[in-house]
Amino acid sequence: MTTEYEPRLFERDDEIRKLGEGLLACALPRAAWTHEAHLGACLWLLTERPDIDVDADIATIIRTFNESVGGVNDDRQGYHDSITRAYVAGVRLFLSETAETELAARVNALLRSDMGGRDWPLRFYSRDLLFSVPARRGFVEPDLAPLPA
Repeated sequence: MTTEYEPRLFERDDEIRKLGEGLLACALPRAAWTHEAHLGACLWLLTERPDIDVDADIATIIRTFNESVGGVNDDRQGYHDSITRAYVAGVRLFLSETAETELAARVNALLRSDMGGRDWPLRFYSRDLLFSVPARRGFVEPDLAPLPA
């Protein structure tokens, strides 16, 4: 689907907690908001922040962060709802299957797993649908296979 990509891994739990807290506080440098940071923050939110309803709040959290670093959330860039929700489903699936207990070990195992791949949503969506404006603006049901429950 895409070319091979070696993820950047985390050495310590506190790196991931700092990413998550920085996301929430809009205090991360824009360059720190990488694919790995997205997945690390998602796993952190799901496992260590039960006070946050990820399904209800993730769009606002990411849109607000993007804007805080000068980003734009529009039809071509910024927050992408269907991709985000596909990854939230993937992180939940990963958490239900992993034996890892330490935060950095879990995130690194996620990044090395199928669910952590940059092309993972394309298992469920055709490229045309996934990268459409409606899929960016709001959640669109996949057209190839259902997301994991």
